[in-house]
Amino acid sequence: MKKLLPVWIALAVVIIGVVALAFSHHPSIKTAEAPGTATSAASTAKTGKILLNTVSYQCNNNKTIAASFYRSATPEPTPAAGEPPTPNGSVTLTPSDGRTLTLAQTISADGARYSNGNPQQQGSETIVFWAKGEGATITENNAATYSGCITVKPNPGNLPHVYENGVQGFSLRYPVGYSVNQNYQYQELGPGKTINGISFTIPASLAQGTNLAPDSYISVERLPNETSCSANLFLPQGMPGSTAKTETQNGTTYSVESYTGAAAGNRYAETVYAIPGTNPCIAVRYMIHYGVLENYPAGAVKAFDQQALLSQFDAIRNTLTVQQ
Repeated sequence: MKKLLPVWIALAVVIIGVVALAFSHHPSIKTAEAPGTATSAASTAKTGKILLNTVSYQCNNNKTIAASFYRSATPEPTPAAGEPPTPNGSVTLTPSDGRTLTLAQTISADGARYSNGNPQQQGSETIVFWAKGEGATITENNAATYSGCITVKPNPGNLPHVYENGVQGFSLRYPVGYSVNQNYQYQELGPGKTINGISFTIPASLAQGTNLAPDSYISVERLPNETSCSANLFLPQGMPGSTAKTETQNGTTYSVESYTGAAAGNRYAETVYAIPGTNPCIAVRYMIHYGVLENYPAGAVKAFDQQALLSQFDAIRNTLTVQQ
């Protein structure tokens, strides 16, 4: 047996070598890298720019803008004494007319301003893009070609439609089948206290076969000239069982108040999410109308899925973007 030992050792060495050679040529054996690191570095080296953010805007007349904001990889030059710093950013725009526009950032006292010329040379700017808060405009030869533009949040799933209102100053997403009423008014506060807004009513198919009424809706409402924005401004006061609280969700703080009204076997569950600090005061209302299940013949309808409906309303509300 001792004489056979060198043979076994030699055979083991050959096997190890073959396995090592096979792994060294396998395409799936790679050194791990941080995702996107090489691509980002290569892109910066090629363009000399660093991507800061990408934003989608929905504008009046169903126009859109896709915007990519950059800053130069080269630091801003030190300004002379008493002079503002010279911005070194840029933006690449893809408006819905199919063009691609790359504009340089210019000095601005309010918001971010980009143009294709020198603002110090009269007539050299023919295109100006101005972004402020959640809003934006494009002017060409001093005429607004893209106006009322508001940031649109990404689709979280099942909210393919976008509603934008440059006058009301908001955008949001909503599901297939919802109907939009731009002349909506809430009139439950009494004469002279009508609240205007936009409502999004559920599709009738959502209520079919259940005790849910098809006039249930979610709305965005505004109260002008309210310096203290709170949910109690949008609901009748002194209602039994009403609750009030403050919630912070996804970075937005809400004043929240709820109550459920009753009339002739019907229930009207209302919850208002007002956004403190907005002026006009902006709020989102959930109005869920349903019948008392015991009033239906046995087996005629089933109880609607209240949690599923609330989750859908929450998803819509979370896409709300307000331009102040």
